[in-house]
Amino acid sequence: MSTNKPRIVVLGAGYAGMMTTKQLTKKLSPDEAEIVLVNKHNYHYQTTWLHEVAAGTINTNQARVMISDVIDPNRVRLVYDSVVKVNKDEQKVKLENSELTYDYLVIALGFETNTFGIKGMEENAFFIQDIDSSRQIFEHIEYQFAKYNNEEDPNEESLSILVGGGGFTGIEFVGELAENVPKLCRKYDIDPNLPKIINVEAAPSILPGFDEELVAYAKKSLEDRGVEFREGAKIAECKEDAFVVNEGEEIKAGTIVWTGGVTGNSILKKSGFELTKGKVTVEDTLLAPAEDNIFILGDCAWVMDKEAGRPYPPTAQSAMQHAGTCSNNIKALLRNEPLEEFVFDNKGTVASLGKSDAMGTVFEDKKLYGKTAASMKKVIDNRWLLLLGGPKLILKKGKFRPF
Repeated sequence: MSTNKPRIVVLGAGYAGMMTTKQLTKKLSPDEAEIVLVNKHNYHYQTTWLHEVAAGTINTNQARVMISDVIDPNRVRLVYDSVVKVNKDEQKVKLENSELTYDYLVIALGFETNTFGIKGMEENAFFIQDIDSSRQIFEHIEYQFAKYNNEEDPNEESLSILVGGGGFTGIEFVGELAENVPKLCRKYDIDPNLPKIINVEAAPSILPGFDEELVAYAKKSLEDRGVEFREGAKIAECKEDAFVVNEGEEIKAGTIVWTGGVTGNSILKKSGFELTKGKVTVEDTLLAPAEDNIFILGDCAWVMDKEAGRPYPPTAQSAMQHAGTCSNNIKALLRNEPLEEFVFDNKGTVASLGKSDAMGTVFEDKKLYGKTAASMKKVIDNRWLLLLGGPKLILKKGKFRPF
């Protein structure tokens, strides 16, 4: 590739980074720019499927897509390395093993877990953060079941699973656990009444931001399958085998998973960007403030909803839509055309409660429940695969299992 061409460097192969790269290859001719995609691994993983890997209801390979299968290495230079820092003044990206210069930079490095300073959480809890951490969670859960009947004095609490945080990820995770824990009981000959799945949420209700009817449906569905909820229970400390809540009460378990919060990638702070709650509040064009060649997308960005006076929710849906605006604006900069502003098109939100149950809204206000919602969830998941890699990727990785 000619070094005379402007170089576009995309950091991160999550939803925003992958889709931005894909769209740049369609919107720009090979002569217009050199495109470089940097990612720690040689695969993209479905962030919204990680809770299923953690619960053991899908295997890691289904949640993983090889980058070179969907991004043409002849069109995009693929660099598998970890980002250390962005040097804005010199227009360079420092990597662990090399360095890259850029003319245009897209930062889409995703999220990191935020423990909000809760004592012991970092040391004692598992996090649903990436493929490896999610796989480790299920391996730990299964180990607790496998060893139970082989111990002289087995501890029933070792079979319990404690999930901190009643937001989207936490609730989808306990939904998958409610499906898979009974299977583990049968596999390891354990009384199904012994393991407990306990969700702890500091707010008065789980799923903040969801419609009350939808929340009530989700809660009943999960409680009917044995999930216990402790709402209004602020976690003061995470011990090796317990959450300490409220006035010192301990809730014991053999597996503790924290899903209570995320923040933007720490590279943002190291690189000198101004942060609000760990993320950069970007311009309407998705450019970083005071920058004319750096775009920040996905979980690294706050994109303001002017009408509501608050940021749009940082969802996978938003990240994919960021890619369209970002790729259009890079094309506009290259061609000296006006930039466009990001406009969020809310297609709704559906939360799974296991393989055959879900609830949510589509087209902003139409509520769906049960198998209808679960089918819609599969449609949403498969649509991303279609956008990313076409029909071939859907056939390879798609969700088609009947209820």
